[in-house]
Amino acid sequence: MEWMILPLKRYADFRGRSRRREFWLFMLFYSVVTIALFTFFIAGLAWTDIGRDATTQLSNIGGPFLLGGAIFLIWYLATLIPMLAVTVRRLHDRGLSGWWYGGLLIAGFVPLVNLLILPGYLALLIFLCLDGEKGANKWGPDPKDPGEASVFR
Repeated sequence: MEWMILPLKRYADFRGRSRRREFWLFMLFYSVVTIALFTFFIAGLAWTDIGRDATTQLSNIGGPFLLGGAIFLIWYLATLIPMLAVTVRRLHDRGLSGWWYGGLLIAGFVPLVNLLILPGYLALLIFLCLDGEKGANKWGPDPKDPGEASVFR
C-alpha cells in the first residue's frame, strides 16, 4: 500500500527517479479510485429527472449527480500533479528527460497533430514498462540500489 500512495507523498517532486513498482501501483490505485468515483458520478444520473419526459430541462439535474461530479473533479485536480510528477520521474529512471512527456501533452492540444501522436504514446508506454537504468544517472541514484533505498521511502 505504501508504494501506491508514495507519489502523493512526493506530490510535486519532478526531480529524481521512480521505480516501475511505484509508478504502476500508483496507476492501479488511481484507476480503481477513478473508476469508483466515475461510477458514483454516472449513478447520480439515476436520481435525475432527465429523460423521463420530453419537457425536462437540464436544470433538473439532481444533487447526487452534481455531488459525484464535484468529487470526481476534486479527485482529478488533486491527482493531476502527482500523476505528471511520477511519470516524469519514471522517465528519469529510464534515462530520459521529462520534457518528452511534456511534448506529447502539448502536442495533444494542437489540432490535427493530436491525431499523429499515438505512436508517441505507444513508445511512452513501452518506456514506462521497461526497467530503469542500472546505477546512478544524471537524475539521481538508482532506486533499486539497497544503499539508496532509504531515499525513496
